[in-house]
Amino acid sequence: MKLVLFQQSETSPVLPGLMNERGIVNISAAVRPNHTPQLVMEGIIDDFEVLRPTLAELDRSASSLPIASVRLRAPLPRPHKILCALANYWEHAQREARPLNMFMKNPDAVIGPGDTIELPAYTDPWMFMHEAELALVIKGPAKMVKHESWRQAVFGYTCFIDVTARGEGRRTWPASQPMSWLGKSFDTFAPLGPCIVTADEIAEPNDLVVRFWNDGQLRHNYNTDDMEHRVPELVEFATTVMTMFSGDIIACGTNHEGLGALQDGEKVEIEIEGIGRMALKVHDPLKRSWERGIYMGVDSTHPDAVRRHRPPDAV
Repeated sequence: MKLVLFQQSETSPVLPGLMNERGIVNISAAVRPNHTPQLVMEGIIDDFEVLRPTLAELDRSASSLPIASVRLRAPLPRPHKILCALANYWEHAQREARPLNMFMKNPDAVIGPGDTIELPAYTDPWMFMHEAELALVIKGPAKMVKHESWRQAVFGYTCFIDVTARGEGRRTWPASQPMSWLGKSFDTFAPLGPCIVTADEIAEPNDLVVRFWNDGQLRHNYNTDDMEHRVPELVEFATTVMTMFSGDIIACGTNHEGLGALQDGEKVEIEIEGIGRMALKVHDPLKRSWERGIYMGVDSTHPDAVRRHRPPDAV
């Protein structure tokens, strides 16, 4: 199933729904009401096994609203935690896995389909770049989850863009420097959506194609099989450090070969196989410009093939 939050107009309430080939099915009458859309979705995650038969029947037979007639919102508007894997992809000729590490991203930075990434009016020589990623949606509480039990903690999957500010471009600002976390946490720097796909719909999260377009130019085009540290390891690592709750997010990192700048007036789109596609706009109040194009490599942006860099002997 594909779970969404949506509005029928800009002033109407945000409602939970199911997205299918017919459109959007309103499921608000079938789920627990709550004070915020985030809490409604967390309740659906917690109650899902009880709700599943009812939701499945609604998905099959209930009337639907055309997708063009509604406004999709971020399916998790304010997660308690967003954990992001640092690097985490085999790239170019790299043959040694880097140590697994994560950082926390500002949960208030979440926006959804059709929203606008607002580049900050910050005058330091920063470039703002996209990192298209698969994100895990957690079912909690999850603590000390072992590698082999990772599926117990993963409710579903969504698309995530880790928008990142990099001083004078990526080359001169290693992620190890202290400002890295702040450069990823400006308002609107966590686009998420368009839906949550329940875990039963994705047989293998480490075999999905992630694509990202900037004004129609394909930039990211890679397979999640190339993760250095795969989904079970990410879940084990994160839940060893902290308790993860329903609706928390683990972003799996990106293949950096397709990175490029975001700038004023552009339209960006992310699509992950089996999940969906969403588009956003970019606005820069300072109207800055950077060289347009791809900053690291070209192999992963070939439109007809996705090259896998994972070494054959990688675990």
